Amino acid sequence: MTAIAEKVMESALVLSPVDRAELIERLFLSFDGATERPIDEAWKKEVDSRLEAYDAGKIQASPASEVFDRIAKG
Repeated sequence: MTAIAEKVMESALVLSPVDRAELIERLFLSFDGATERPIDEAWKKEVDSRLEAYDAGKIQASPASEVFDRIAKG
């Protein structure tokens, strides 16, 4: 990795997980010049809505292990 890329990486690692995820998505989309498709925008709105509801105490989260167990059970 170049020195510039290393510096960017160091800066990125101090970001919150959400900011890092958004950065990853934007970098990924830059490879083919794709813009967000309507489905991507719809999912972004849904995720934002769920995060707001969680932060407001309107919904609760489940541990990933429980979610994966429910999925495995069908």
